Amino acid sequence: MFLLNLQSKIPINEQIQTQILKFIEAGILKPNDRLPSVRQLASDNGINPNTVARAYAELEQSGVVYNIPKKGVYVQSFPTKETDPDVPIREVIRSWKERGVEAERIQRIVSEVYQEEDTSC
Repeated sequence: MFLLNLQSKIPINEQIQTQILKFIEAGILKPNDRLPSVRQLASDNGINPNTVARAYAELEQSGVVYNIPKKGVYVQSFPTKETDPDVPIREVIRSWKERGVEAERIQRIVSEVYQEEDTSC
């Protein structure tokens, strides 16, 4: 299920998070689906279980998954374009980030756009 590039410059925990998010967006993972256990995902991919645990913990902090102790990690209801107007904005920003656009540049552009709007009123 997971295709991890161990030679990539992208940290493995980020690769796991990105793939889970893409699986959710594609409908492969649905709300309340159980993710592979930390041990299972780590052993299937020959990686350290702490790496998987870190990826799951970060997804849990962002509200993408939830953990039931001794039961597993499950997919949370995920906002869609229809239910959360921030989703398209996040998609654009994520694509810019993937292309190497720095956060400071994005923030500067947003500030400029809002300043233009304020002066045109």
